[in-house]
Amino acid sequence: METKHEICSPLSQRRNSLRKTCAEIVREARQALRVQSTQRPFTPRDGQRHLFGTNSVRAGHEGRPPSAFSLHAQNFDADSRPGSGTRLSPLSHKPKLPVPCSAEDSFKDFPKSPTGPVAARKGLGRARTRLLKPASLTSLLPSEVCTDGLKGRLNPGPEQQQLSAKQLCSPDLATDHRGHLKPGTRKTASKSSKNIQPDLDSGVGPTGRRAEHETGLGYGGSTTCTDEEDAESLMWNNVLLPLLQELESVAAGSSGGSVDRLGDLCERLRGTLADADMLGRRCKRRSGILRTLFRLVDLDSAQLNLHIAELCLALRVSGNNLLNICKLVFQISRSESNDILFEKTSVIDSLLSVLNSEDVCVSGEALLYCVATLKFLSGNTTILGLLLANNCIGVAQEVLQKLCIVTDSDMTAAGHILVQLTATLRNLADHPDSRAPFVSFCVIPALCLVLHRYREDKDICTNISRIFSKLSSYSECCLALARTPDCYALILDLLSKHLQKQDLVVRLLFTLGNLTAKSDEPRQQLFQCKDCMPTLLRIYNSYQRRNVSLSTASQREAFSSGEPAAAAAAAAAAASADDVLVKLVRVLANMCIHPAVGLSLATNTTCIQLLMETLELRSVHESEELLVNAAAAINNLSFYQEENSEIRHNQLTIAKLMLKLLLSSSMDAMLEATRVYGNLSLHKDVRDFLMENKVHKFVVTLLDSKRTEMCFSACGVLTNLTLEPPNRVCLALEGACAKLVDCLRDFGPADWQLAGQACQALWNLIGHGSDKLLHTEERERLLEILAAYSDEEEALKWTQNEDEEDFHRACWESEFLPVAQKLMKVFHSPETTA
Repeated sequence: METKHEICSPLSQRRNSLRKTCAEIVREARQALRVQSTQRPFTPRDGQRHLFGTNSVRAGHEGRPPSAFSLHAQNFDADSRPGSGTRLSPLSHKPKLPVPCSAEDSFKDFPKSPTGPVAARKGLGRARTRLLKPASLTSLLPSEVCTDGLKGRLNPGPEQQQLSAKQLCSPDLATDHRGHLKPGTRKTASKSSKNIQPDLDSGVGPTGRRAEHETGLGYGGSTTCTDEEDAESLMWNNVLLPLLQELESVAAGSSGGSVDRLGDLCERLRGTLADADMLGRRCKRRSGILRTLFRLVDLDSAQLNLHIAELCLALRVSGNNLLNICKLVFQISRSESNDILFEKTSVIDSLLSVLNSEDVCVSGEALLYCVATLKFLSGNTTILGLLLANNCIGVAQEVLQKLCIVTDSDMTAAGHILVQLTATLRNLADHPDSRAPFVSFCVIPALCLVLHRYREDKDICTNISRIFSKLSSYSECCLALARTPDCYALILDLLSKHLQKQDLVVRLLFTLGNLTAKSDEPRQQLFQCKDCMPTLLRIYNSYQRRNVSLSTASQREAFSSGEPAAAAAAAAAAASADDVLVKLVRVLANMCIHPAVGLSLATNTTCIQLLMETLELRSVHESEELLVNAAAAINNLSFYQEENSEIRHNQLTIAKLMLKLLLSSSMDAMLEATRVYGNLSLHKDVRDFLMENKVHKFVVTLLDSKRTEMCFSACGVLTNLTLEPPNRVCLALEGACAKLVDCLRDFGPADWQLAGQACQALWNLIGHGSDKLLHTEERERLLEILAAYSDEEEALKWTQNEDEEDFHRACWESEFLPVAQKLMKVFHSPETTA
């Protein structure tokens, strides 16, 4: 007599003691929905270091800044005042030129060189003294005092030249807030002329030319009567001037080690200036120093030029000199062989200081070459660590903020800088230690602001899309991007604007796939954005490649006709289009995990038709990842079996399309096809199709797989196929019972969900008498396995990880044990043993 019991189905309610609630079924279905993963788009590096790469939209523009140029000493301005960037207002009156004096008006005569008789000089001095107003006598000393002091400074005695460092740092000399030396309580006649300052960049003035004449060298000078200048003059004459003279003498020589010697002298000069607090614009004779340094540029040594640039940046050059120094460093960085030179100097820190202090409206071109240098150097892994150590990401964030608020007239220059800056950040994003600074310095929201302002600039958008595609692969950065307001709407807008720019589209889609892989909230937020699905489906339709057969034929023809380059280019274009669809279909597969989104997509005719079209047009051999993702999306959508579901209306067509994947040599394609069959086989017409096309034989063979996921999916299909009695006999003849027992024995202790699914398939198979479908040896072996696995102590001793012990226990108790006990009860019943 046959044993009567109900049949089990993994995705439908069972009408026996193992019946599950609707909530449990939904929970199982949600767990079966899988997030799709894919590889990040590959970003090739340019073979050579250029300001703008070969793929840049700026590459062919005439107005773009050049990457190649020549620099010589004559290009620098040692004697020019730097531009302040401020336009002075015109004078309100017309100045009057001095009127020549007559011989009688001796007090109006111009100053004469002090070479005449002493009496004449004294007479002139007395005449001037008589003309002074009484009020001015309190602030001006007699001219003899200043003259004597000036004579002493211009012709210092031996004891003055031997002043020690202690005397230079005496209490009479204090420093102001910028570190300048200033006189203490002593008052001199020079205080009435404090507002007259020499040129900060050149230090050249009337007094400087007089000192130049006296020393015979072009280093500049000053003759104001202050103790501060006494100290600076002593430092200049005793320390700095000999160093500069030695620099010139070594540069004039032709010895082999002169470059190294010059580099050492530059380092000594920089150290001396730093110790004397004369870096920046504090040294009044800095023009003489700069003039000497600029002359060394013509020696054309990368090592020496880097030392020169380091010292010039420390002296805070500006205007044309700053531009040429940044160009000089840029030239050096274009050769990868010079990267080691940057590791041995502090030029990187100086360049970051320039970025921090300079204004794009004043020094835009200098900043461009400065950031371009950092871009080149960030391609070196060693220097990448130095950039992170010097807070490059924090500096970059501040520059991003500045460039977002420039006026429209400066947007072109700012755009050039942003191309270099975002490329630098793209390289920094590769370093594992960069993720925390990217989050802590709020660089990701700043990049979104840049995208808002420069959304029409394809170069900037592409670089930022590369940054997002790298960072969104990590949870903390992905969360920071997801929390940025309107990030989904911004990405959709960029996708719509730059639909045909494949390298930009593929990276933005990859980023959306990462965002929607984490939780339901991003899936819903993306779906609820205006024009979300129309934009995504428009991209899908644009990259579908409906003439696949024609393009494949043309590739073969080009290759056979001796044009391999054309064939390779066509194949690359096809692969690029497929890569866009891989990322796009992944987004759809992830989005439909959300119940509301999945239900809406399941009823979207255009979406389902495009997925089916992809499965029909492509072959597994040429587009494996795309077909696997398309099958995964259909598998997720097939859980929504409402009456108006397009999956349900096209289930037979989909079942036919899945045969291509199931019969392929790709294990991933087989797995996704089996999962789809596990859902579609809930319907009788699909089960009949599978039996008519001998699919059940292939599914039984899959039980021999060593992959637990493959066996689990095959068990699910077999559980549904055994709902009809005729199918049970066919499956038994294929050896399904023996293979299910083997699967239970091999995988049971490690995967109790798989063990429970195998027991459900066996439960359905023996519905009409185990004596007809199971041999005696198979029945005894199955009872032995079930008895062993039903012992809690024996079953759970295989758990190696203590953290997973509770999970394994729960799966054993809910998924396996109830079905195993039911099977054992059937085997021990009188009807079965009769």
